[in-house]
Order: sequence, then structure tokens, then C-alpha cells
Amino acid sequence: MENRNKNILTDLVKVRMPYGKFKGVLMCNLPEPYLVWFHSKGFPEGKIGVLLATIYEIKLNGLEHLLTPLKN
Repeated sequence: MENRNKNILTDLVKVRMPYGKFKGVLMCNLPEPYLVWFHSKGFPEGKIGVLLATIYEIKLNGLEHLLTPLKN
């Protein structure tokens, strides 16, 4: 389980948004209002949905600093 969580965090700094207004932007760099919009509409199914929900929670709780070591 811990390895899976680490993979999710690593993916947040490596995976780019595949579609929409912010296509091509790294998940960790998506603006909070965009994530709030997704939260209100419902996150998509699958890996992208998990990543969006995770970065939403990280930004909502002010935990972006946890991703800093992974960006290198």
C-alpha cells in the first residue's frame, strides 16, 4: 500500500493533464479553482480521477510542500 501511495505522489509531478482547458499541464501545477470545479462535478474514473482527487486534497490542505522533493 505504501508503495502505491508513493507512486501516486510521483505521478502527480510527472503526469500531465491529458485533456481539457489545462491539457499538458503537470497534475501538481493544476490551479486550485480547476480542481474545485472537478470536485463539484465529480472526478473522472480511473487513474486520472485518482490523481485529480489526490492533488485536490493536497492543495486543499496546504500540503504542496510534500511534492517538492519529488520534483527533482
